[in-house]
Amino acid sequence: MAKFAGKIGFGEQVETEPSVIEMVITERNYRGDVIRNTRSLTDGEKVNNDITVGNSISIVADAYARGHFFAMLYIEWQGVLWSVSNVDVQHPRLILRLGKVYNGVTA
Repeated sequence: MAKFAGKIGFGEQVETEPSVIEMVITERNYRGDVIRNTRSLTDGEKVNNDITVGNSISIVADAYARGHFFAMLYIEWQGVLWSVSNVDVQHPRLILRLGKVYNGVTA
């Protein structure tokens, strides 16, 4: 089983000024195991196909991750930011399913 060590980005909507809401990203480091390692290409109406991974990464959740698992946006794996498409809570672990390359706001 392969090991994982990297950052996970959590997003939170914060009112920075009256009636102005912005996404604030918090990155935290985690370690775990890669329990599933798959890839697929999705044909589209683009020049290049979209790469989607179906990887599952299991991390030992600290109090922050347990309390904010719903806010996980991305995970850094193999030098790329991947979107977190699904989180399965299996105390004391969280199983994160990865999806497409993440192109959103980062820390």
